[in-house]
Amino acid sequence: MSSTTRTFCRSRHDRMIAGVCGGIALRMHWNPVLVRGAFVVLALATFLLPVALVYLILWLLMSEEGC
Repeated sequence: MSSTTRTFCRSRHDRMIAGVCGGIALRMHWNPVLVRGAFVVLALATFLLPVALVYLILWLLMSEEGC
């Protein structure tokens, strides 16, 4: 039995802005729409700035899919 390890990468195919939420959803085997919705709700609850900074940091640190 072999286990494949998925890396933490931004999605090329399931993206709205940079593929961060799509990459998180792919890695965690979650629905990308729910991950995006959670980001939006969290952004609205925290007045956007903290979530925007986290998204920007993830965008810079996560490599493109296919890495």
